[in-house]
Amino acid sequence: MKQKPNLTFWQLWNLSFGYIGIQLGYSLQGQSSRIFSSLGAADDALPWLWLGGPIAGFVVQPLIGLSSDRTWTKLGRRIPFLLTGGIIAIFAMIFMVNAHLASSLMPAFIFAAIMLLFMDCAFNLSMQPMRALVGDMVNDNQRNQGFSVQMILSNLGGIIGFLLPIAVTTVLGLLHWENKIIGNIPINLSWSYYIGGGILILSVLWSTFRVKEYPPKEFAEYNGITDETTKKESFFSILKTTPNIMFQIAIVQFFTWVAWFCMWNYQTNAIAENVWEVARIGGNIDKSDPNFNIAGDWIGLFGAVQFTAAFIFSFVMGKLANKFGRKSIYSFALFLGFLGFVSMYFITDKYLLFLPFVLLGITTATANALPFAAISAVIPPQKMGVYMGIFNISIVIPQIIFAIIGGTVFKLLVGDTGNTVTMFLVCGTSMLLGSICVAFVKDKKRL
Repeated sequence: MKQKPNLTFWQLWNLSFGYIGIQLGYSLQGQSSRIFSSLGAADDALPWLWLGGPIAGFVVQPLIGLSSDRTWTKLGRRIPFLLTGGIIAIFAMIFMVNAHLASSLMPAFIFAAIMLLFMDCAFNLSMQPMRALVGDMVNDNQRNQGFSVQMILSNLGGIIGFLLPIAVTTVLGLLHWENKIIGNIPINLSWSYYIGGGILILSVLWSTFRVKEYPPKEFAEYNGITDETTKKESFFSILKTTPNIMFQIAIVQFFTWVAWFCMWNYQTNAIAENVWEVARIGGNIDKSDPNFNIAGDWIGLFGAVQFTAAFIFSFVMGKLANKFGRKSIYSFALFLGFLGFVSMYFITDKYLLFLPFVLLGITTATANALPFAAISAVIPPQKMGVYMGIFNISIVIPQIIFAIIGGTVFKLLVGDTGNTVTMFLVCGTSMLLGSICVAFVKDKKRL
């Protein structure tokens, strides 16, 4: 079998450059609860409004994975999906922060939730092929490095996305322009979505025109693919032959992504209440308090610190995984996530709150890279896309489950008079269980 060549750092960089825009979009998507609350949604309804995102991932990723495995165009196998997703994402981002325009048809927060669904479909349409693209192009020796570079760029996009709202606020202040509220959404947040959409499409276009995928014949030579190994199988036939390691990591993923999804749902309200002392009136956060939007902008700063830590850790993660094994680094990083979430429950000073977000950054980098490095090492190369899509189900199922029961959990633990920050204990407990479950994963390849 012909060996894949080693890629230069810049070739690895170009492979994943589009991830800057995708993660930037995901970071801005973290402001969704702030948008929903500003448009009149009740606190215990927030998980339901997030439900469209994981449902999109559940349906879109496996289908796109299967389709991209069987696609070849002048642009390649994976790149057409990346480009299409980027274009759809721009429109969804613009419409989401203009949800008030649809208020005559439906409640504005419902329309915003529908746009979140389209955004997530678009991000999934782009993200899944990019993960498969790294698996397609790198050899075994560069596998950890390839996914580490992807995380470097992903985290860079996350930093930009989280900083945009407060950066736009700063520019408005320098220009002596008022940060007006239009359609219940502050101008700085709307412009963050517009600018983010522009950066997203530029990064997607960079990868589109800078990456040359292996053509079918060369790809087959690199992966030992013959006519016998390329026979078409149904999705369910492929599902039956899923490697055991994917199910083992899926258990870890369940607890990991319950924690992340719970955080996304409630971090703005929890931090606004616990740190900025924004009151809850009738069981819902007081959106009329100016500190609510101040806290929302600071969420961007905290997220930027989180992704800066992830960005820095991504440079050494591959080497650490090679030296100590993927499982050790994976489990340790999830344990740091547990410490980060639990500490946020006790911290009421906004500057001290940066510390747990540093820990969460290390967790972010690891949880979004090493599981994919592990499974890409054992799945058939001609089925890289569909198996990556199937694996994504382990990410979205826990989100769907929490979206369904999260409101009930909120009512039981927080109710009308409790502090929303209690939900961070739910995040921490779930992350700790994920860290423990790593021990039951049998990773065939240490590298």
